[in-house]
Amino acid sequence: MEVVEVLRMNGGLGETSYANNSLVQRKVILMTMPITEEAITQVYRSVDAITNCFCIAELGCSSGPNSLVVAAELISTVHQLSRSQGRQLPEFQIFLNDLPGNDFNSIFQSLLPQFRAQLNREMGSESAPCFVYGVPGSFYGRLFVANSLHFVHSSYSLMWLSKVPEGVEKWNKEEIYIGSGSPAPVINAYYSQFRLDFDTFLKCRSEEVVGGGAMVLTILGRKSENAASKECCYIWELLALSLKEMVSEGAIEEEKVHSFNIPEYTPSPAEVRRSVEEEGSFAITRLEASEIRWAECGGGGSYDVAKCMRSVAEPLLVEHFGGSIIDELFEKYKRILTDRMSKEEMKFINVTVSLIRRG
Repeated sequence: MEVVEVLRMNGGLGETSYANNSLVQRKVILMTMPITEEAITQVYRSVDAITNCFCIAELGCSSGPNSLVVAAELISTVHQLSRSQGRQLPEFQIFLNDLPGNDFNSIFQSLLPQFRAQLNREMGSESAPCFVYGVPGSFYGRLFVANSLHFVHSSYSLMWLSKVPEGVEKWNKEEIYIGSGSPAPVINAYYSQFRLDFDTFLKCRSEEVVGGGAMVLTILGRKSENAASKECCYIWELLALSLKEMVSEGAIEEEKVHSFNIPEYTPSPAEVRRSVEEEGSFAITRLEASEIRWAECGGGGSYDVAKCMRSVAEPLLVEHFGGSIIDELFEKYKRILTDRMSKEEMKFINVTVSLIRRG
């Protein structure tokens, strides 16, 4: 399975679309907005080159209303700073990046007109030209012209790996991700792949971001240094239980489950710091962990969590198992979630790092 070909969120605007089931992701973006505003302010005040155009990239933009949230906030912040400093408001270039399978059409057909209307309402005659572009491709490679970006934002994307780590299928037959039963070689393989991918990401962005430019990256992660801890693995362990139920009922072949692994790694703050410092192109200005309850996925029930996870995982599952199992699988998942969430409070852990480009 080539991850770049199949990794995407559910497109469109239907009941199981990412656009309608990404409230928790939106809340995380808003939760970390003070860090984003701080970084934008620092860049605008310190980078002399920002006179005519401010260039921002949203990496892993997906589709739905979250795609342009940060862009709107950036423009609002720069507008306020320009007025307070008596500077001319620059024009804006907004680059929306995701893998080629992303539903870019929904963004440009439905969301972009709303975005432009919002800017006109809020800024009126002072509104500056804003040019929005779709940039399909993997952020584990170069995407932009050298020294062209002033600010990069990414939320809930960098935990996705460029591929399933080598050897995991052989060692991890009872899990679909790192789990309580995963042996050390599985955990080491996942971490090694994350380090390789994140280092590549930083190197590529170091060529594209101007000196003094900034990045704010929020990654689904963990507080614990234990990569198999419940706080980062439980959501996938429960999905694995649902798949195993279907194996016991004869609906899925056991070998199919044994050969399925999620291309994801949820790092700790210490692991993020280590990678940034080893790569060396960026200086850390903020690094912190936050949390959000699973119940905040929507109306507070297991159904919302199940729909949220379906909107994220369905394309990967369909590619491996076929589409015929999906409805039944997520009915089982919903039932398991209902039971577990009635007994304990569960949370997503977020690792946010704010970086300044050296030089």
